Amino acid sequence: MKYQIIALDLDGTLLNSQKQILPESLEALTQARKQGVKVIIVTGRHHVAIHPFYQALQLDTPAICCNGTYSYDYQKQQVLSGTPLTKTQAIRVAQLLRDYPIQSLMYIDNAMTFEQRDDNITRWYAWSERLPENQRPNILHVDTFETAINNAENVWKFATSSEDTDALNHFSALIEDELGLSCERSWHNQIDLAQQGNSKGNRLREWVESQGISMDKVIAFGDNLNDVSMLTQVGLGVAMGNSNQDVKVHADMVIGENETPAIANTIRQYVL
Repeated sequence: MKYQIIALDLDGTLLNSQKQILPESLEALTQARKQGVKVIIVTGRHHVAIHPFYQALQLDTPAICCNGTYSYDYQKQQVLSGTPLTKTQAIRVAQLLRDYPIQSLMYIDNAMTFEQRDDNITRWYAWSERLPENQRPNILHVDTFETAINNAENVWKFATSSEDTDALNHFSALIEDELGLSCERSWHNQIDLAQQGNSKGNRLREWVESQGISMDKVIAFGDNLNDVSMLTQVGLGVAMGNSNQDVKVHADMVIGENETPAIANTIRQYVL
């Protein structure tokens, strides 16, 4: 068996536009697990927003969250390893955000927090309300990010977005220059702010090697720029057909879009 681990991004990759796992993908991944292949989620999401998919896949592996900022063990309900922002860095980000027309979520210990409700928050709530109560993510309104930062043990990342891409680019450049944080694009109008050195690829490598397995035994699927670090470090990096060209050029192969059973077909061809 060539590949012993399947690493999967969620949004735009394993999930279709309705935020669902295709039945074909679920069947192929179940077959792979029955044959001893490990399946791991590697996502930009907070661990509180992964429950439905983790449970649907019946996983026992940790999840790599917030673009590799930390890995989370669902069985023990604890962080395995992580590199959060310092409180000084997080407070400065919160201050600078107020000078720009930018929407933001701040991911802390066990919650996604926001100061002002916007379109992104409304979409998160709409998705959450469709879930069983025990699978709903913890989304909290806070008076100020600074108060939440001071009360939190960990600040994992800021998820920022804006239709004013010039403002977003200027803001992220300022954050990189002043604070030395990593500003990673997760969509054309979305940039995630996290500690330098965190990436999906690096955190995945950490876990894979802890299992006594080398990265060339991993097949990984992704669709966006925050997946490139993962696609380029594994044995077979697979970009979805809905990826932009900047992602496709870094992949070993390009398959169909996330609305098609392309992941299932690839698993059957290269893993099963």
